Amino acid sequence: MSEQVQPSGDDVSFARLIGTSIATKLLVDSTTQIFNPFLHIIATGLGTDVVTLGRLLGLRSAVGMLAPFFGALADRRGYRLVIRMGLLLNAAGMLLVGISTNLWMTTLGLIVAGLGVSSFIPTLQAYVSVRLPYAQRARALGMVEYSWALTGIVGLSAIGWLMAITGWRTPFFILSGGLVVMSFVFAAMPNVERPANGNAATFVKPQGRGSLWKQTRAFFDLGANARSTYSTIFAGTLTYLAAFQIMLIYGTWLGDQYGLNAAALGTVALVLGIFDLAASVSVSLFTDRIGKRRSVLWGNGLTLLGYVLLPWLNTSVFATVFGIALARGFFEFTIVSHFPLLSEQSPSQRGKVMTLGSAVVLGGGTIANFSGPWLYTRYGVVGVCVVSAVIVCVAIGLLLTAVREQPET
Repeated sequence: MSEQVQPSGDDVSFARLIGTSIATKLLVDSTTQIFNPFLHIIATGLGTDVVTLGRLLGLRSAVGMLAPFFGALADRRGYRLVIRMGLLLNAAGMLLVGISTNLWMTTLGLIVAGLGVSSFIPTLQAYVSVRLPYAQRARALGMVEYSWALTGIVGLSAIGWLMAITGWRTPFFILSGGLVVMSFVFAAMPNVERPANGNAATFVKPQGRGSLWKQTRAFFDLGANARSTYSTIFAGTLTYLAAFQIMLIYGTWLGDQYGLNAAALGTVALVLGIFDLAASVSVSLFTDRIGKRRSVLWGNGLTLLGYVLLPWLNTSVFATVFGIALARGFFEFTIVSHFPLLSEQSPSQRGKVMTLGSAVVLGGGTIANFSGPWLYTRYGVVGVCVVSAVIVCVAIGLLLTAVREQPET
């Protein structure tokens, strides 16, 4: 049995906890997904190309590898502080991108935004997880992930029309302002402190080289279940890498082959959002019942099927969008089921584990930002789909051989 962490200060209702989390994460997810359908439009506005902007986005993902340090801070000082810090960093990054006049300013903005996103999302997941028993956690985290789907249904579709009317910069200013507002909303949420006997690693001033090595080892020591924990993290990373290669290039793909403009791509994002929402609802309804590990395995298998079918469906805009939406919906079910599975791998270090998982996953995103546009320009849709399918096969093998669910179900 994992210990339950009691909230400090006033308690918060389930509806307020989930509602505030969805609303806040909707904005954060919009800052992440805005580049997927509109990559070539934003690149043109910045006077560059999709491969170069993809590399800059890879840098944004790479700074997410610092997320475990935010997780250790959250375990020591409380989740709410790090959540608010992440929102404000992301707001500053979006503002810098919106006002940028050269690639150096854009790069700085993406780095700052990357720090904000990578610290906010896993800390929010830990904040929600620590208030709920494991038996209900997939339901809650699945509901929080409705935000990812709503980003396509509400956020990106609106951004597409806004870009068509006012230009590519305006959405960045709106998102920046919204993030600042939500940081004040979260200030009114009750804090949650780590367990008094938790063993989250902290860094102190080292006394010599040996001490620094011991501190580093202690930080990455995830306890008796470390093998399963790290295997869960790497399986999620591979799943994300495979999916993000396709997510990053689908707007360019549809623009190149079918001539879709910003408004049309916003409509495509709405369709994808509907499939995402169906997947997240499925997680909140079924994953607790059938088991988190089993859900992740089934999701990866169906995602693999989607990647195999995608090149065969690339015959018309309707068939192509349906194929992308199908594969993305299966991916969404997989990755949302992954969060509650990871959340109980090492309960006493939950903040650090979730941020470490986020950091490694964002490492996969970094690779995808380089590999996705490059594979597409070199080998087309087939090349991207084949590589993604192979990566998912490796993730399935890892889940079958090294991951176990905690507690055993």
